[in-house]
Amino acid sequence: MILNRDLVIIGAGPSGLCAAKMAAEAGQKVLLIDRNPQLGGQLIKQTHMFFGSEKQYAKTRGFDIAKKLIDDVKKYPDLVEIWDNSTVVGLYSDKVLTVLTGETYRKVQAKAIIVATGASEKVLAFENNDLPGIYGAGAVQTLMNVYGVKPGEKIVMVGSGNIGLIVSYQLMQAGVKVLAVIEAAKVIGGYKVHASKLRRLGVDIITSCTIKKAIGKDKVEKIVTVRLNEKWEEIPGTEKEYEVDAVCIAVGLSPLTNLLAMIGCELKYVGELGGLVPVLSKDYETTIEGVYACGDASGIEEASSAMVEGYITGLAAAKKLGKVHPQYDELMVDLRKQLDILRSGPFGEKIRKGLAKLEGVKEVC
Repeated sequence: MILNRDLVIIGAGPSGLCAAKMAAEAGQKVLLIDRNPQLGGQLIKQTHMFFGSEKQYAKTRGFDIAKKLIDDVKKYPDLVEIWDNSTVVGLYSDKVLTVLTGETYRKVQAKAIIVATGASEKVLAFENNDLPGIYGAGAVQTLMNVYGVKPGEKIVMVGSGNIGLIVSYQLMQAGVKVLAVIEAAKVIGGYKVHASKLRRLGVDIITSCTIKKAIGKDKVEKIVTVRLNEKWEEIPGTEKEYEVDAVCIAVGLSPLTNLLAMIGCELKYVGELGGLVPVLSKDYETTIEGVYACGDASGIEEASSAMVEGYITGLAAAKKLGKVHPQYDELMVDLRKQLDILRSGPFGEKIRKGLAKLEGVKEVC
């Protein structure tokens, strides 16, 4: 038996929740599917306050933003149907989805689909990188901020982007000793305000440095780092050993586009956006009519941008199905301006460059 639904949104992180809210506000019925028991995506594990403007919940902690977005969606119980603990394992060209809930498979025929599946963490290749105690930054946040479990007592952070810097600070707040933050690039990747906090607490941030190998029998006990030259080659004799019981890898994210590939959307590799990303219209519609993508699934940015993209996509998908928000034009203009602001300045340069590589198909707002 195939269930019929008008609009299906895959993923209930910041982008998916915002898309669901805006579509419901337009009067569109929505099926919202998420593989986790709790909605909110990465926001539920983020205890730091957001930057941005009031419209993107500046000075609000991530888990509080998640609560606001979830509450927004739950204001429309007659329009938004939620399947949590459910994983979309198949997405086909006729817009049929196969969804696994527990041990039960269900098939859903959709008229339109929004893929808001987020991203996965990138990994590093080094000797013994599979030893227990070597985590991605997302796993560390989940352990500490969702379950209240410290990942270790002495840790080295690999990666100085905003995630690496923020998680390092959160580790210290939890009583974990951060021995160092190492970064392969010549410069720190994240905001200076985050790096300054760590330095004031005595944490070394070492650039042009990477992890060479991990040492241990049943779990990580030591790591060896090595300095890099301008050609990213190891400099012999610069190895340094740290005694640790955990390592955190925070070297970036990759868009989760496997479902988009499965349905046949055109994808393009854009390094600045994290890897393979879908080619999109200005309304975030893929090369397959009625299939949309937003948030990190369309390119890695901050959660603030993911929320705005979700609002735009929800409006556009609802309109495609005949439900036009009464303030559609006004909202679209405002939302595109918000993206323009979020992508401005030196930290938005990478995103602007990545979007430009999509040859103008995805609007650079």
